Amino acid sequence: MILRKEGYHGYFELDFLIDKKTGDLWLGELNPRITGASSMTNHAAFAHADAPLFLFHLLEFSKKKFKLDVAELNSRWANPDMIDGWSQMVIKHTDDSVDKLTKAPQSGIYKMHEDGSVVFDRFDYHRRAVESENEAFFLRILKPGDYRYEGADLGILVTRGRSMTNGFQMNERAKRWVHGIKSAFEANPLPMSEAGPAFADPAFKIM
Repeated sequence: MILRKEGYHGYFELDFLIDKKTGDLWLGELNPRITGASSMTNHAAFAHADAPLFLFHLLEFSKKKFKLDVAELNSRWANPDMIDGWSQMVIKHTDDSVDKLTKAPQSGIYKMHEDGSVVFDRFDYHRRAVESENEAFFLRILKPGDYRYEGADLGILVTRGRSMTNGFQMNERAKRWVHGIKSAFEANPLPMSEAGPAFADPAFKIM
């Protein structure tokens, strides 16, 4: 394999695209690193029942000798009983504006009420603490004092269940979650003398 010839070791991710009309399989991208999707794959039911993928990453770098039956592992993980449904959304600032945050929702577990309002419920650092589709784990990226500009990552929201329709559009529940989280941010506009955004230190989206 090319990555091994290049001297790469450990965990990496491949993204594939499936044409639902023809069944054709296309390579989306290869990320020779731990990615933003790692939080989903490492905390999925199959990983909890067996071993998180990151454990194999550490095992390879430990230089310990080990044998692994990949076919057996894939077969076990492909069992429908080992698959649970989760959604992950990166919430961005989509307005064509630049301002400075004065308030930002804290990381933790949020709850959606029957009227669609979203409120902070309790602190936790693990998405497995989400107990139902009416709860979500939010990981804040921007904090008070940071600049908010078009395309900026506000945070990551992880929920049980689907966030898209069969037509690959955001469903109503997902829209309510995004609106609820965004509504918790407050900011002051920049003085006219400030020209252009002053970018904050880079924030990484890996949980």
